[in-house]
Amino acid sequence: MTHHRSIHADRFILTIIDPLLFLGGSILLVAVSLTALVVAAFPAIQDLSRAARSAEKLFDRLDRELPPTLEAIRLASLELSDLSEEMSQGVQSASAVAQQVDLSLVEVKKQAGNLQTGTRSVWVGVKAAWQTWRAGDSRTDDRMSASPRASLSASSDGTADPDLDATFDEPPL
Repeated sequence: MTHHRSIHADRFILTIIDPLLFLGGSILLVAVSLTALVVAAFPAIQDLSRAARSAEKLFDRLDRELPPTLEAIRLASLELSDLSEEMSQGVQSASAVAQQVDLSLVEVKKQAGNLQTGTRSVWVGVKAAWQTWRAGDSRTDDRMSASPRASLSASSDGTADPDLDATFDEPPL
């Protein structure tokens, strides 16, 4: 029976050692896995560190350069709105000038028509005066006895002058 006891004792020791063996093996595997993970992640961690430094530099540069750029954009926007307002006023002014020129042209046309009528009237008067003066030299005695209207329309031979009578008609407009 001693032999039987020794097999039982060996089994008892083996049953106690088995869980410790598995626990130690598991811890060893976890440690090896963690070491492999750190070794594999080391280049990635270095890259992340470089990226963080680059991002920090970028944010510092943006912090320095962005506010003046935004201010310049704001000022340009204000200048553009001022220029557009000035352009609008210029267009309105040009429109007013064009309207004034149109009104002036209409007035000039009216005055030219009046001048043409006045010039015709003066010309008719000068022509009548010339003919009267010429007719008056040849018949000074007839002029004293005849009426003023008859002397204007009579020619030197006593017949009516159709050209002179036409000059007293109203000129066409």
